Amino acid sequence: MGRVFVAGSINMDVVATADRHPKVGETVAGKQVLYFPGGKGANQAVAASRLGAQTTLIGRLGKDSFGAELKAFLADQGIDLGYLQETAEAHTGTAIITVAASDNTIVVIPGSNALVAADDVRVVPLLKGDVAVSQFEIPLPTIAAFFQRAREAGATTVLNPAPAQTMSRELLALVDVLVLNETELGFLAGVELSEDDSAARIIEVARQLQARSDQTICVTLGKRGVLALAGSEEFAVPGRTVKAVDTTGAGDCFVGALAAQLADGVALRTALTFANAAASISVQRMGAGPSMPTAAEVAAVLNAG
Repeated sequence: MGRVFVAGSINMDVVATADRHPKVGETVAGKQVLYFPGGKGANQAVAASRLGAQTTLIGRLGKDSFGAELKAFLADQGIDLGYLQETAEAHTGTAIITVAASDNTIVVIPGSNALVAADDVRVVPLLKGDVAVSQFEIPLPTIAAFFQRAREAGATTVLNPAPAQTMSRELLALVDVLVLNETELGFLAGVELSEDDSAARIIEVARQLQARSDQTICVTLGKRGVLALAGSEEFAVPGRTVKAVDTTGAGDCFVGALAAQLADGVALRTALTFANAAASISVQRMGAGPSMPTAAEVAAVLNAG
């Protein structure tokens, strides 16, 4: 079985819950404030580790109370933190999240995540069969260096380009598996896409974005499931209907679960079905990192149909 290496962000999520989101300039009364370990990199690493993958997280924390709490939480998840650095130059990354009627708005302050450098990722001992995962909450040149190192080692690269921002074709060409939602796909392809677009239209746009003939693009559509373009093959994985409590981290759960499955040598369609089930469990719980399910929980959902 291969290992999962995640280079990415680590945040403390400060979550305020309310009956509805405030309008611009408006103040609404909230219900509670909660503190959850988060950050797309940390979330994806927690998901992969809880699902049984040997997982390493590469990133940076500030030398502050949030940093100490996050390091302890990540260690408790069985994640290898040997490539995690603490820096006094910046505070630990923080996300301010408002949750109302199961939808969320998020403001992310990168802090120490902005200091994750190419030298941090070049020393990682990747091997053939490993899976290298990243997202857009650390500098893009760092991601490019990480994926270059991964491809030289024969590892599989998985990119979740969120939050969406413009990237070079050179970086895109280093990606073996691109995982994104329809909004991010539309942004990167330079076209307008919405949740109402047909599967055929979404696949057509994915094909336009494909940087290599053997590249896989997975488009997550929430309760509508997943569309995949694997080289020239295309297929759909149906969604699962559940009562969502908090969608924060659902995409990260999906990416971490997919990485764990790919590291285990599981075929793509089966891996996507598994990841979809894992994400459907995570949205039924509050928080990002703490909501990630175990392999036994996912197996129970799949066996139940």
